[in-house]
Amino acid sequence: MDTPLALAALSALSHESRLAAFRRLVEAGPAGMTVGDLRQTLGLPAATLTAHLNVLRQAQLVRDQREGRVIRVRANFDQMNALVAYLTANCCAGQIDCGVVPQCVPDPTGSDPAGHCSAC
Repeated sequence: MDTPLALAALSALSHESRLAAFRRLVEAGPAGMTVGDLRQTLGLPAATLTAHLNVLRQAQLVRDQREGRVIRVRANFDQMNALVAYLTANCCAGQIDCGVVPQCVPDPTGSDPAGHCSAC
């Protein structure tokens, strides 16, 4: 990840509602959520959530997919991991055992019904 993209991601996450939306999508795992369900969970007006999702989308932190009449939005775990890697690249002077949390990778086996990542 380059610095401009890291700045865009950090800027996108610096708003309380966008951070809440992103955290909820991370919690939802690879299945993501419909925009309507996310709106209801966060209690935001539709237009407000759309604006926030557009900022997260521009920062490449979320992806969406149309499913008939609904749009499903998912956290972009690759981008999230890239941001964490960017922030921790020089952590502890390169010592690998300094306690940095491992990357979050959605459970590909589907063994966790909630879709949590293997590091969670």
